[in-house]
This record gives sequence, structure tokens and C-alpha cells, in this order.
Amino acid sequence: MPYHYELKMKVRDYECDLQGIVNNANYQHYTEHTRHEFLLSHGVSFAELHAKGIDAVVARINMAFKTPLKSGDEFASRLTLKKEGIKYVFIQDIYRLPDEKLALKSVIETVCLVNGRLADCEELNKTFADFF
Repeated sequence: MPYHYELKMKVRDYECDLQGIVNNANYQHYTEHTRHEFLLSHGVSFAELHAKGIDAVVARINMAFKTPLKSGDEFASRLTLKKEGIKYVFIQDIYRLPDEKLALKSVIETVCLVNGRLADCEELNKTFADFF
């Protein structure tokens, strides 16, 4: 699958549990940070959206853990964006580097609240039209 964006990161010691592997909750942090950086790379700021009355929120997350990451591991967080109705669907995968071993497969569905109401977001539709 072709990815629209990639962000490289490194596991920090405090992200690991007693087993010496990344605690599962931290993968949500990795995917969220990747989405935010992807949006910023397209000129979209969460703070500016909120000031306009637009709040993009996570509606559903599905994660499949494949290979655990450990302290010091470098990894690439990659995403693809598609649209399903009013949902923005991020397919996000994490690969350990340099061996490209799949660590996580995830699908994150987001929706927008425009002035407090669930709605399609014309601003995001326009910004990401090339991806749909």
C-alpha cells in the first residue's frame, strides 16, 4: 500500500513496561503524533481549527500489535488517508528500522464536530481532496 506520509521516531526508555517492550498505550501516542505532524505538513493546525469551531476527534481505533518495539529502537510511522462518508480514515502502520519489521497495523477513524455538531468538514475536504 502506498503511504501518504512518514515520520521517523525513536523509542524512549520511559515508554517501555517491565517486560522491556513499548507499552501498548504508547502506540496510540505514536499514531496521534504522526497524524498531527501530517496535518501540519499540509498547513492544518488543530489550534486554528478549534478557533474556527472545528474539532477533529477520534471515533474508533483498531490496533493489531505485530512485533514489539524496545528501548532505543528507531521506527517509521506511516499513514494513508481516505474518506468514508463523513469519516476520515487513517490507515497507520509502524515499522521497526532498519529491518522494516512490521510492529503495528492500525486503523483510526476520525470525525469532525463543527460548532459542536457532527458534520462534514469542507475545510479538511478541500485540503485533502487529492487523497480521496
